[in-house]
Amino acid sequence: MSDLLHVTSSPHVRGKDDTQRIMLYVIISLLPATVFGIWNFGVHALILIIATIASCVLSEYIYERLLHKKSTIRDLSAVVTGLLLALNFPSTIPVWMAVLGGMFAIIVVKMLFGGLGQNFMNPALGARCFLVISFTGYMTDFSGYKDYVDIFASATPLQTIKAGGSVDVMRMIIGTTPGTIGETSAICLLIGAIFLILMGVIDLRIPGTYILTFAIFALLFGGHGMDFRYLVAEICGGGLLIGAFFMATDYVTSPITPSGKIVYGIILGLLTGIFRIFGASAEGVSYAIVFSNLLVPLIERWTVPRAFGITRPKKGGEAS
Repeated sequence: MSDLLHVTSSPHVRGKDDTQRIMLYVIISLLPATVFGIWNFGVHALILIIATIASCVLSEYIYERLLHKKSTIRDLSAVVTGLLLALNFPSTIPVWMAVLGGMFAIIVVKMLFGGLGQNFMNPALGARCFLVISFTGYMTDFSGYKDYVDIFASATPLQTIKAGGSVDVMRMIIGTTPGTIGETSAICLLIGAIFLILMGVIDLRIPGTYILTFAIFALLFGGHGMDFRYLVAEICGGGLLIGAFFMATDYVTSPITPSGKIVYGIILGLLTGIFRIFGASAEGVSYAIVFSNLLVPLIERWTVPRAFGITRPKKGGEAS
């Protein structure tokens, strides 16, 4: 049935962008953070990136061959999943764990639910949460960072803040800090985000609302008052920027209605703030996005625009 041509009545809106082109844009947008991550963490980071992408592509190819389905690896969605997942890894994890994560992302989160367009959560984040729960020690070990300057050298900036230490905000903006491979450089991530916005792949509704909501929450409940250095550190640290611009905006798992995107962004900001500030962990973006993905059908149900001439049903009456 999926190969049949479905014809609908006019008017028809045509666009030049297909799935492959959009995924290519995403890959290009992630290159600055990827290259910087390899420079920042060394050769093992490159090996993890290659292994994770290969695991995702091969898992999708083999799964579809075994089930006699049309191969979809040319749409590059598996490459994007592998790259995003790898950029969310510490550079210290073993290669077999990266391969396992890629297999889980594609087979369990994506293909078992019908493939691209049918998965109910972001595959890369679903796999990351699976690995964090299963191998917490490995996934929270940031000792692979090469610049040991103080007692917090093996901790991320957010872990340092939560422990009562101080951080160098400028180093966080540049990216020369411990963290996952792709999350450390705010500059590189913002360059990629600007590229996606200019190419029309994403708009600012979701990431803008997400970051703004989190910023207000952090100022109100972070315990640092109106300390804007703390606020910049919270925004630049952890996976907030890569999550807001590259994963929360995933077409499949985010709302398509304009008001739904705003509601979605607010929920993301609130959950991230709660997890970071009141939770045991210094991070919270991955779980915030995964939980919010589950709410998308409900968000879209209540934010779908009313058709012209249709009113909502009244109590005891019918819609007109």
